Amino acid sequence: MTDMSDSVSPLPKVILVGHPNVGKSVLFNALTGAYATVSNYPGTSVEVSSGNCVIGEQRYEILDTPGMYSMMPITEEERVGRQILLHEDPHVVVHVIDARNIERMLPMTLQLVEAGLPIVLVVNILDEAERLGMKLDLEQLQQRLGVPVVGAVMKRKIGLEELFAAIKDYRVCPHKVFVYRNDLEQDITAVVRLLNGEYRLSKRALGMLLIQGDEDIKQLVEQQEDSDQHNELVEVLREIRFRRRADLHLQIGMERRHIGKQMLDGVVTQTQAAQETFGEKLSGWMMNPYTGVPLLLLVVYLGLFQFVGVFGAGTLVDFLEGFLFEEYINPPVIAFAQNYLTAEWLFELIVGEYGVWTLGVRYAVALVLPIVGSFFLVFSVLEDSGYLPRLAMMLDRIFKKIGLSGRAVIPMVLGFGCDTMATLVTRTLETTRERVISTLLLALAIPCSAQLGVILGLLSSAPPALAVWTIFLLGAFLLVGVLADRLLPGEKPVFYMEIPPLRRPQLYNVAVKTLTRMKSYFFEIFPLFILASVILWAGKMTNTLDVVIAGLSPVVRAIGLPTEATTAFVFGFFRRDFGAAGLYDLQMAGVLSVTQLTVAAVTLTLFVPCVAQFLVMFKERGFRIAVAIFVFVTAFAFGSGWLLNRMLVATGLLQ
Repeated sequence: MTDMSDSVSPLPKVILVGHPNVGKSVLFNALTGAYATVSNYPGTSVEVSSGNCVIGEQRYEILDTPGMYSMMPITEEERVGRQILLHEDPHVVVHVIDARNIERMLPMTLQLVEAGLPIVLVVNILDEAERLGMKLDLEQLQQRLGVPVVGAVMKRKIGLEELFAAIKDYRVCPHKVFVYRNDLEQDITAVVRLLNGEYRLSKRALGMLLIQGDEDIKQLVEQQEDSDQHNELVEVLREIRFRRRADLHLQIGMERRHIGKQMLDGVVTQTQAAQETFGEKLSGWMMNPYTGVPLLLLVVYLGLFQFVGVFGAGTLVDFLEGFLFEEYINPPVIAFAQNYLTAEWLFELIVGEYGVWTLGVRYAVALVLPIVGSFFLVFSVLEDSGYLPRLAMMLDRIFKKIGLSGRAVIPMVLGFGCDTMATLVTRTLETTRERVISTLLLALAIPCSAQLGVILGLLSSAPPALAVWTIFLLGAFLLVGVLADRLLPGEKPVFYMEIPPLRRPQLYNVAVKTLTRMKSYFFEIFPLFILASVILWAGKMTNTLDVVIAGLSPVVRAIGLPTEATTAFVFGFFRRDFGAAGLYDLQMAGVLSVTQLTVAAVTLTLFVPCVAQFLVMFKERGFRIAVAIFVFVTAFAFGSGWLLNRMLVATGLLQ
């Protein structure tokens, strides 16, 4: 059903919308297969997936929007989803909802229909609803809504052909108008009569959003209306909002829920009491702190320590770096360079200490890629199973102690893959205060997968050292989080999140997600590794690197490390994994004792973020906050290293 050949004329668009975790991505994959791309929406860091699909003889462009709860956006993701609806001209908007939560999700359907959009409603996860004893009369719901309704179980592609038919045969027709209480209707009418511009959404929907104080819609209307009309509109809105200041959003929400209940009267019936399955019991255990914490520790031990640390950073790296590169790849490359690259500067550039091949390519392919790949595999399994939202629910209470909500679990977990990417994802958090705190903690105490894998590999042979590293890192995370929560001004976040069904991960989904992330990550970091090796080579050839290392050496020696370890910290600023790999080389050379290795691992993990993460911090949080985080993290890292070294030397714990 898929094809990606180019077309001269713009393709008709099918836009997928809906709450998070309702199966939009599964539907998107079913429509587009492997022929899809992911890119940031213009002017934002929010990713939007797009691909092509052929239905009948017509090719369509499919857009998978970020999850959104209503047409009134709160987060950056919801704002991007709404922007797409505001500015695109879709053939069909497919609204995907969870059959088990149809009463809660139908109000958004009403908003989309009210907006005059060409809606097809997909009621997904019907199998789970039926197992819970729910019976849905979708034909009756279709008559009441006035738009096509398709029942589906998208993970098994049930309902896909019916959706194809609904998209192919869709004909625009006047939508039904949902009538609110008289006083609210009068206010809507007063606003709508002052809207004379041309808009993608219906004026009734725009009027509702204006009454609710939507800033984006205010700007849109200001651009479309003449000044006199707009001034009158502003006065009418001011009067309405003042009069309804106590209960505006509550009344609108209650009205939509009331209409939704009317729509579902006789449509949804409960035929039998649901039997709790093992999966539902496990889901509850995951969200209960008493059982969820042991399960989390088990996931961390098996997923991060054993799979990423031991297998990824140990077995895979030993095979690629110690066997393939050292035995079969590097020798002929170095021999070729010795025979044909007679200029010293060129020899050093290619295969020298900081050479493009011996440092850049080797680190990227043999050290970082297997670690990143193993982490992304674990992350994809957890994501596809539905574990991450449950982890967010369990940790919400703890996270509130450090100024965050459970929603911040997502960027924090992503940080274990790539802190730069995770810093971008902090845009999805609700308040500026929460974004600043999460950015600080990502820079300080969340090691990326490449750094984490190498450090786990280094410390796995000394369990006490690994325990000290873990305790120190967790303590730093909680201490700095609590202090930031108490010292930073601003509004604390409110947490809400959809909980999808707990499912067995699908091999195809896990493979596609893992390979896509590995490909994206590798193509992003490979040029950076080459660039970093060139910069280090230039620093060596001009003696600039020696000056930087000499300047940092006293600080490194002050925390009990040999001068040779200074290079690892310089590397760490270019890439966190560069620094960790530098420690790997020092350990292989027998330079570091167990105590020194532990101090180095703790200090390097807490050390300044890599240059890519710093640039993203600068872009997202501004110059002042980025520099403040940089200075604080640097001082905290070396201060922690000094304190840890004194403690270990005094106690002889790791002798």
